[in-house]
Amino acid sequence: MKVLEFPLTRITIGFMIGILLAYYLNLSITYTFTSLVASILLFCSCYYYAINKTKRITYFGMATYLLSCCIGITTQSLHTESFQKSNYTNFENIYDKPHLIDFIISEKLKSNNYSDRYIATINQIDQKHASGKVALSIKKDSTELNLKIGNCIRVKGELSKNSSPKNPDQFDYGKYLNNKNIYAQLYIKKNEITISSTIEKSIWHYAARIRTKIIQNLEKNGFNKTEMNVALALILGQQQDISPEIIKDYQYAGVTHILSVSGLHVGYILIFITYTLKPIPNTKRGSLIKLITIIVSLFAFAVISGFSPSVLRSVVMFSFVAIGIHLRRSTNIYHTLLVSILFLLLFEPAFIFDVGFQLSYLALYFIIWFQPILKKLWHPKHKFTIAIWNALTVSFAAQIGTLPICLYYFHQFPGLFFVANIVIIPFLSVIMILGIIVMILAAFDSTPLLLVQLLEKSIFYLNKIINIIASFESFIIRDISFNTFLLISSYLLIISGIIWLKKPTFTKLSITLGSIILLQITFILNRKDTETQNEWIVYNVTKHSQITERTGNSVTLFTTDTTSNNNYSLTSYLVGNFGNLKRKERLQNIAYFNGYKILIIDSTGIYPEKINPDIVMITQSPKINFERLLKTTHPKMVIADGTNYKSVQQYWKETCINEKIPFHFTNEKGFYKLN
Repeated sequence: MKVLEFPLTRITIGFMIGILLAYYLNLSITYTFTSLVASILLFCSCYYYAINKTKRITYFGMATYLLSCCIGITTQSLHTESFQKSNYTNFENIYDKPHLIDFIISEKLKSNNYSDRYIATINQIDQKHASGKVALSIKKDSTELNLKIGNCIRVKGELSKNSSPKNPDQFDYGKYLNNKNIYAQLYIKKNEITISSTIEKSIWHYAARIRTKIIQNLEKNGFNKTEMNVALALILGQQQDISPEIIKDYQYAGVTHILSVSGLHVGYILIFITYTLKPIPNTKRGSLIKLITIIVSLFAFAVISGFSPSVLRSVVMFSFVAIGIHLRRSTNIYHTLLVSILFLLLFEPAFIFDVGFQLSYLALYFIIWFQPILKKLWHPKHKFTIAIWNALTVSFAAQIGTLPICLYYFHQFPGLFFVANIVIIPFLSVIMILGIIVMILAAFDSTPLLLVQLLEKSIFYLNKIINIIASFESFIIRDISFNTFLLISSYLLIISGIIWLKKPTFTKLSITLGSIILLQITFILNRKDTETQNEWIVYNVTKHSQITERTGNSVTLFTTDTTSNNNYSLTSYLVGNFGNLKRKERLQNIAYFNGYKILIIDSTGIYPEKINPDIVMITQSPKINFERLLKTTHPKMVIADGTNYKSVQQYWKETCINEKIPFHFTNEKGFYKLN
């Protein structure tokens, strides 16, 4: 791979390794700056001794990559807000009691059935200066509360620290928020909020005002709500109000990526801006005016769209392309990609953990690297077949490049992604060009009704086509088990295979065959590891008690509701552990596992007194004399699942502490595993 020979590639890789080291090792600020100073001194020394001494250039190169790694460590540490003294995480008793909190609404998130959700930036806590971001959830009711970006709010509430998932192998939302430097959540009601008349007029406030103005003007022209939400996602990257049904259709059709503004969308915008600036002469001054206008326009679009990682990546990359064209230099696309990665991570290292950021760069890289190989397999003569073939090869290259990471994160594969991507390209071209024009005109209160209706109809038919493709659910492979080892071995196989296809040699073929063997070994070891595991798990569910017993990959579900098939917590566990559900059984009062005798007491409160169990599990808040239960059964452990009232379990917990018996409440500590 020639790209690995670029010094910039190694510097970028070193920088990213530094970010990951600082994140996973949680390095202190003192250690960070010490390592940075040491690496700078080493770099300067190697540079001095490498002058006119070619034999020592290798040491200079190693010092350079070490310095880039230390810069990555420093960048991550400086952007970790919990290290700042003013951050609310460093306040005493911040999570233990309610506080008077002043904050500013900085971002609107997608609402759910129960609450409106926002990202808020804290200004003060109990009249003391504070900083940091929180995820704000405001409970929905009959009253209206139209919060805007920039609203200053005061509330008396208790911050909840981000917690780990309460059930095995579920999405870790707490970790997701922590990666965005959001360390707590705040749940409040509308009547607890005091809104200040002062509005924080930041760039985000004005961007939100422009988006609001566009939406209002489109609504005045009768733009259908469903199609308008899709248009806002396609053009501005605002996905908050798209219905779950439409998102599901786009996922099943394999075209969710078009709802996230990326290189394709920004490319259309660049073409539109370039065409608009065509009358300006290509003189030295005119070229500079074009360059400044293009860069300003692209970053203005990024601000309006909310600065998502995919938008930033595309805007930064196309900005460097525009600069290269202005300087009359041939722009190496690999260098452009590397510079954009380095630039973005330097200002926001948390992007490295963003799934959209990872997918967008992988897709673009494999399109650049792998698509030319696929394109050479067939040389059609007609323009129509050439366009279809180009669309197919681009789609296939992107899908191959992102397939392992998609399986790792989403555990499903849309079999009709070829068809969907070919069909939507003509629609997307029309929608993007038309949508840009409509959005610009809507921002200036001059939107022609004809253009609005044309855009609405285009999106309507796009949704219809995607809905038809998504309806063939037999082509959608779901619940695919895929772990980190399979992810790494899959990419080793894909990369080595493409290197061999580009220029076949015996050595490259041997490496590819070795990668195939490594992938097979990974599957065998996963299967062997699965078959030797036995575990008994109590889940944290609120309506119906749920226990699984696993022997190898065979899983038995014990539950109080054997009729329900919609079980997210169970599905996550099966997918994460390569398991298969063999049968469902109704939960009984006595269970045995690996020599443990388990007494399960349900809502009836009936139990035999002379059973002497090792573990007592309580479900559905039975009315029992808990002290008598402990004295008659003498358990070594007490478990209360999520079906119990919190007020009751608090008494049980205190009683167990007095009796020196371990107590596990799943709603507090998460699932309980016995193995």
